[in-house]
Amino acid sequence: MSIKQSAWTGMVPVDDTALAVTDTGGPGIPVVYLNGQFATQGYWRRVIAELGTRWRHITYDERARGKSKRSADYSFEAAVRDVDAVLAARGVDRALLVGWSYGAVVAAHWASRNPDRTLGAVLVDGAFPYDWLDDAMEQRIRKLFRRMGWFMPLLRPTGLTPRMTPEQQAESNIELGKLSRERELGPVLDSITVPTRYVVASGTSFGSKDGEQEQIRTSLDKVTTHNPNIKISAKTASNHGAILRKDAPTIAQAVREVAALGHRARAEDMSTD
Repeated sequence: MSIKQSAWTGMVPVDDTALAVTDTGGPGIPVVYLNGQFATQGYWRRVIAELGTRWRHITYDERARGKSKRSADYSFEAAVRDVDAVLAARGVDRALLVGWSYGAVVAAHWASRNPDRTLGAVLVDGAFPYDWLDDAMEQRIRKLFRRMGWFMPLLRPTGLTPRMTPEQQAESNIELGKLSRERELGPVLDSITVPTRYVVASGTSFGSKDGEQEQIRTSLDKVTTHNPNIKISAKTASNHGAILRKDAPTIAQAVREVAALGHRARAEDMSTD
């Protein structure tokens, strides 16, 4: 069981840093929102509004994003550990995970590793097992972040860019490409045993060229064939960057679907004990 908590906003210490966390509290199902690679918890406000107050919403800024502190470790494994740190700090034993983009990959790994603690997962236009990273793409990523490096510090006071160097951002993106390869991410998705739904966008994402993103999304055909726990809930007309803003009702409906499936599975498990 999760400990019932009052609404809370504050900093959660973890490793060499501290994460800015918001917890609406209450007795509802705990939903933990995992952000895009350089996004902040504010991106989820429309989805949270669609779901309403019957749910317990937990959002947080990843290391050096939003109001969270800098760190010496921006690795993917650190991002997965941060889920544990936030849940432990808020007294949550089992949660439903909702991740967008980079956060979808974090959610997939966490659900795979912690089936007894995961009520289900909603993966929003991310966690596609596809080999999109090659040497040319790696150089393209490094060049892109170097070119953006001059104006990013100007936007940091607004919270729109992370407090990371261009090199750190590029390395994080390249690591994501390696983790997204079919031989790496495919087995993770195959091992998920909880109800999982994808909400898929259309068109391009930041830094991609025409057609690349749609080709990457075709990798889900194999995923849903291999694992009956995973299905595509919806494909929207919005692109990758706009899906949380424009398709919050669709994402909220996927959360409700997963919660209902998780509750049913839980009841069946209890009846057979």
